[in-house]
Amino acid sequence: MSAERNTASVRPSALRRTLARTVDFLLPPRCIATGETVAEHGTLSPAFWSELVFIEEPCCETCGIPFPFEATMGALCASCLENAPVFDRARAAVVYNDASRKLVIDFKYGDRLHAVDTLAPWMRRAGAALLAESDLLIPVPLHSRRLWRRRFNQSALLARALGASTGKPALPDGLLRLRHTVQQKGLSRKERKENVKNAFAVNGRHLARIAGRNVLLIDDVFTSGATLNECARTLKKHGAEKVNVLTVARVTREEFAF
Repeated sequence: MSAERNTASVRPSALRRTLARTVDFLLPPRCIATGETVAEHGTLSPAFWSELVFIEEPCCETCGIPFPFEATMGALCASCLENAPVFDRARAAVVYNDASRKLVIDFKYGDRLHAVDTLAPWMRRAGAALLAESDLLIPVPLHSRRLWRRRFNQSALLARALGASTGKPALPDGLLRLRHTVQQKGLSRKERKENVKNAFAVNGRHLARIAGRNVLLIDDVFTSGATLNECARTLKKHGAEKVNVLTVARVTREEFAF
């Protein structure tokens, strides 16, 4: 009987390996950015990988923007010292440059949903400390009109993937977008803040789950922080104890912010 159980336990694993080899033969793994053949699904070509800039310490303790110089642990950037964000802490996996911009744009507008398998592990590494202290993962929501056109919320997909890999509950509809705001791109910082003011609400079905909890906001790109601040303000208004932020990329240069 034990031999039969051992044989049965081996078969699914062997079948998966055979299936994986067959898929790789018929559909060779390709870089999600360049289309070049790579060793494994979800990986990038060496040339494209070298163009990415992963964010490491030292960075601002609050907003996570990387410092171009040595800094002590816990140091804050000038922006956070002058105007403290509503959210508590933010981290991002990579700097938003030409390479990461292509990944994000292809993911959002090119229907390359499999990019989640590449991006989510980067976020998990960058936000390990934030994920550890979080009770809930909530994505920045899209307005229903934009969601209907795009057919998916990229931030919700990332939140689900992070939730599945960490065991943290994800609430894709924890926040709702009340107004169809114009695109933030091209707006000044002041205009961005006004554009998203009172644009969000906590889903009434989840009020009890959010009150007193540490929430991790999930989004694709941290640009000016206006949207993330407004989401954090809404969550804290309804009882969230702490609101941290985790994104794929972080804008550090003016030409990408406007």
